[in-house]
Amino acid sequence: MTFRAYDHDRDIDAVLRIYREVGWVSETSHEDAVKPLLKSGRGRVVEMNGSAECLAFANAGTIRYLETDLPLSAVDSVATSRIARKQGLARQLTAQLVAEEASRGFALSILGIFEQGYYNQLGFGNGAYERWYSFDPAMLQLPVSARTPVRLGKEDWQQVHASRLNRRRTHGSCSLLEPETTRADVFWGDQRFGLGYADDNGQITHHLWCSSEGEQGPYSVKWMVYQSKKQFLELMALIQSLGDQVHSIEFQEPPGVQLQDLVRQPIKMRSITEHSPHENRMTALSYWQARILNLEACLAATKLTRESTRFNLVLTDPVTSLLPASSTWKGIAGEYTITLGPTSMAEPITRNELPTMHASVNAFTRLWLGVRSPTALSWTDNLQAPESLLKTLDSVMRLPTPMPDWDF
Repeated sequence: MTFRAYDHDRDIDAVLRIYREVGWVSETSHEDAVKPLLKSGRGRVVEMNGSAECLAFANAGTIRYLETDLPLSAVDSVATSRIARKQGLARQLTAQLVAEEASRGFALSILGIFEQGYYNQLGFGNGAYERWYSFDPAMLQLPVSARTPVRLGKEDWQQVHASRLNRRRTHGSCSLLEPETTRADVFWGDQRFGLGYADDNGQITHHLWCSSEGEQGPYSVKWMVYQSKKQFLELMALIQSLGDQVHSIEFQEPPGVQLQDLVRQPIKMRSITEHSPHENRMTALSYWQARILNLEACLAATKLTRESTRFNLVLTDPVTSLLPASSTWKGIAGEYTITLGPTSMAEPITRNELPTMHASVNAFTRLWLGVRSPTALSWTDNLQAPESLLKTLDSVMRLPTPMPDWDF
């Protein structure tokens, strides 16, 4: 059994077999979609009897923290074949990949989860709730009408990716930099299509990428890209225009927007469509997790408007026990002095006169991102501190809800 770097030419067939075994790909079109994506990023595999049987893969991106972009590693693929289960391989392999990404200079790591608890073993903590809203597009009420859009197809994937990178971004928003990440999404299946608008130079400014099921839907908006209020409202009006034929459309609520504000009779429609294939409903789930890789870099990007607060932090990091002796990055466990305010920092010392917080990297990442208040985290996560410090930090760490606005 060998842990090593992913070699695309050598490993691609074995990795596609793993994907088929776990149910991620079922068609040739799916395989053609993921091949360029696997070639664009960085991965590690476990080789058994000459073949890769476990994979962990990451792509480079950025995450917006308030007004600053930090280098982000997105772990977008972890899978184990049918013959290599229950040996702890995926956990060890992902730990090694995360350590390599930290050594490359990424400040934060993020991933989508198949279940809560597994990646907590590597220091990842739950993100904020994401909300999905399903409604009848004909029930939208908007102050604008949509112009005739342009049709976007698979051949437009590079322009679509550029449009995604240029979208309006808010706290916690993520962008994956390699165009192949968007190419994989665009080429995934035949029932996907795009509608949008271009500027005078032919560059896409705002658009939707969707999938459809049958004549009446439901439709699903995979992403929605815009740069301004005007563009957002035009896209919503475009969705409304589908309501003559499409009975329901679902998409993830955009950052900072409460979609119910734009829907007529949402409570009545929820009641009368209950248990229908076109049920109007809102659902929520925390499906992504993140962890800090470089504490100093993350704190340096933290520029808060409140008066500075200082405290000691005793930080634990579960990933350390999973890393081989050869790893140059050992996690970020340690004792620090933390300063949070207009200028923030993490210093690798403690001071006797300061109050002390004890926390896992999982919980402290959630605190730093603003997923939940420090006091709330002290109730439900691995974080303890004096009540006076928690109360102060509740006031200091008043951050917008972090929303990646990009699926992993």
